[in-house]
Amino acid sequence: QIQLVESGGDSVQAGESLTLSCAVSGDLSGRVCMSWFRQPPGKEREGVAAITVPGGSIYYAEFVRGRFTVSRDSAKNTLYLQMKKLKPEDTGMYFCAYKRDSCPSWNYPNRFSSWGQGTQVTVSS
Repeated sequence: QIQLVESGGDSVQAGESLTLSCAVSGDLSGRVCMSWFRQPPGKEREGVAAITVPGGSIYYAEFVRGRFTVSRDSAKNTLYLQMKKLKPEDTGMYFCAYKRDSCPSWNYPNRFSSWGQGTQVTVSS
């Protein structure tokens, strides 16, 4: 059983930065895909970024490319999402998610078997 706990969400001004963390516990043997999703108010959940473990292949949604960075600290079993130059449209609940195997379908929420409870990011103009 994989458990995911996000933290780091906050209310910030446009242009500021935040780093989200996702503490992961459970059996991560084999190849897995760890992904960040977000759900803006009143909208569908959408993929933000993902990383294949091991292997390190990284994927980004076009709307965050160049501003967000996904990384993983294997020693701490923690996934990170570093967010820079935040915009009001980045507002939403951010979730980390897990699935077995690699990440070709990383931005389809229904492919992921485990989810955290989410952490809220609010960006004001």
